Amino acid sequence: MGIRDLAKRLKADSADLDSERLLTRFHDLGLTPIGELTCRERARVGGEVKRMRVAPRHGVPSFEVVVGDGTGDAVAVFTGRRSIAGVEHGRAMVIEGVAREERGRRIMLNPAYTLIAS
Repeated sequence: MGIRDLAKRLKADSADLDSERLLTRFHDLGLTPIGELTCRERARVGGEVKRMRVAPRHGVPSFEVVVGDGTGDAVAVFTGRRSIAGVEHGRAMVIEGVAREERGRRIMLNPAYTLIAS
């Protein structure tokens, strides 16, 4: 690391550094960046788990996982579940499915998922 790189990193805020870290972490996996995700097309995206919650959808519990890769966020919704073993904050995962727009969020219902070792 040169002096210019060090000066650049010292001036950057933590959000920029985190985005840069995530971009480099998921770059070599051949995934679609979440910021470029198009609705109603099959896609594979990956990122780190930012938030999780259980929210009812039409009376059925649904486990929502927000995944971010530095370019944006996607929400994986697993209907009929309250948790998934191994899914925790900061864990890297790849989700694959068809995205749609709902209340300004990119959502994938019941996507296939792969947990990535840290």
